[in-house]
Amino acid sequence: MLLSLAVILAFVAVWVALVPRVNKVSQPPVDVLPVAKQVARETGWAIEAPALPRGWRANAVRFERSTDGLQTWHAGYISPDEQYIAIEQTRGATDTWVAAQTNRGRAEGTLTAAGRTWQKIRRGDKVQISLVNRGKGAKDMTTILTGTAPYDELVTFAQRLRPVSGG
Repeated sequence: MLLSLAVILAFVAVWVALVPRVNKVSQPPVDVLPVAKQVARETGWAIEAPALPRGWRANAVRFERSTDGLQTWHAGYISPDEQYIAIEQTRGATDTWVAAQTNRGRAEGTLTAAGRTWQKIRRGDKVQISLVNRGKGAKDMTTILTGTAPYDELVTFAQRLRPVSGG
């Protein structure tokens, strides 16, 4: 009986060693620009998308209703060092919308990047860092850059944002 058990365990060990296992799930890259152009054309909004160097890949793009019923432009990217950064934009952002997009993080002051003043927000227990540039009026765009990347990488991302033409 022990001999049979040893043979079965040996067979199982060989089988487990030979069966391939997935260590990482990888999504195919997403083409952000066509969706961005369509959103800009249909809404007339001054949305932005980054012009990124090689090594970055887009993994999400959408335009959907979000917190407080606000239509939200979202594009997510993975950096060469596997950090996630997303851009979230809407018109007439509410405090509730900003809080939801930043995962209710805490304000940590401000910084200037790409000619704009950004509020720094950190949600330490969830490893989420955000930069928020609020529009002043109900028709103005609010832009949030958020993800797992540190502030310096978010600043670099902000500097690479370009207006998207709907044409």
